[in-house]
Amino acid sequence: MQGSSDQGGFYKLSMAERIKLVQKLTGLTEEEVKTLRDTGGLPEEVADRMIENVVGGFTLPLGMAMNFLINGKDYIVPMALEEPSVVAGASKAAKIARVKGGFKVTNTGPVMIGQVQTVGVKDPQGAKSKLIRRKDDILAKANAQDPLLVSLGGGAKDLNVKVIDSLKGPMVITELIVNTGDAMGANAVNTMAEAVTPLVEEITGGSVLLRIISNLADRRLVKATAVFEKEAVGGEDVVDGVVNAYAFADADPYRCATHNKGIMNGVIAVALACGQDTRALESGAHSYASRSGKYKPLTRWEKNKDGDLVGTLEMPMAVGLVGGAAKVHPAAKADVKILGVKTAIELAEVMGAVGLAQNFAALRALASEGIQKGHMKLHARNIAVSVGASGKDIDTVANQLIAEKKIRMDRAKEILDSLKK
Repeated sequence: MQGSSDQGGFYKLSMAERIKLVQKLTGLTEEEVKTLRDTGGLPEEVADRMIENVVGGFTLPLGMAMNFLINGKDYIVPMALEEPSVVAGASKAAKIARVKGGFKVTNTGPVMIGQVQTVGVKDPQGAKSKLIRRKDDILAKANAQDPLLVSLGGGAKDLNVKVIDSLKGPMVITELIVNTGDAMGANAVNTMAEAVTPLVEEITGGSVLLRIISNLADRRLVKATAVFEKEAVGGEDVVDGVVNAYAFADADPYRCATHNKGIMNGVIAVALACGQDTRALESGAHSYASRSGKYKPLTRWEKNKDGDLVGTLEMPMAVGLVGGAAKVHPAAKADVKILGVKTAIELAEVMGAVGLAQNFAALRALASEGIQKGHMKLHARNIAVSVGASGKDIDTVANQLIAEKKIRMDRAKEILDSLKK
């Protein structure tokens, strides 16, 4: 770095001025600056208001997963990610699932929890009872913050109060149970939680500290199921292999982490494409997987009486079509249009089906030819590009890497150098 990162007033600069200063401090080339300034179709004025200190954009490949039949409806599913084989795997899984009717998905509705933490309460259990008795007053105060949401059938619907033991002593936690409608709900829920703070303090005699949404959205679940015909999967041995792979994940958290990562490959790719909060989805999924005290798979796999493979996914899915990037990012809006979903619930159901499909694709590969065979074929092209191959040379280098079974950067460079000579 050619200077200090302590640059007061950086946020006051224009985007052009910011990237020019970063270039001066870090030695970026003009070509690198040009790459960073490309916002991928996102207008600069929109980008500059979505987050802070914006200098440009960062684009991921956008692919379309085909063949999805979910609750009797056909979908083309946009997926944005950098990892090869995911889109192809999801598409193949969806095609196999169609043989037995596709994916069936249900949901528990768009319900989120807002938590209000109260400390310094002399009689925590007594305060809990008082809060429950004042439930209607607290809910009324919360709902006064968003009359539009209430008019659409949403809003704060219930109240839960619990006393927890902590490192700092007992705490009274007041939980607002909020139907967020077609929004993910963070802003609405946080506003409600802050609004009820004075009333909670008055009732409990304590001091409220945190007032914020919980990303463990265990009242906002999707459940996706699909039957994969034995012959279409690859035979009884492959079915048994998938079931054994699931049993491994169920018994061992080290395997389970990778098992669930495969699910999130599909879920997060759709979330990115459609402008969703991927961090909330990740934290909700993994905390839900740990709710028993042991980290467990988000899917279950078993063999039915016909010998076919049956998969089930259950996980939180906090997504929205109102507010956030889904409403302001042009690419996200286009992707939602491609997907054709009309409600947040429908989007959540599609994402659940994609998560199950992607998990099936990974387990099927592991149980048959191994995960690397298909993955590395696609990865070879990335290796070729990374060493400078272009045009027809990309396929030439990639094909030779695959033929030699040496998919490495050093070998790719040797092949490319020989082509240039």
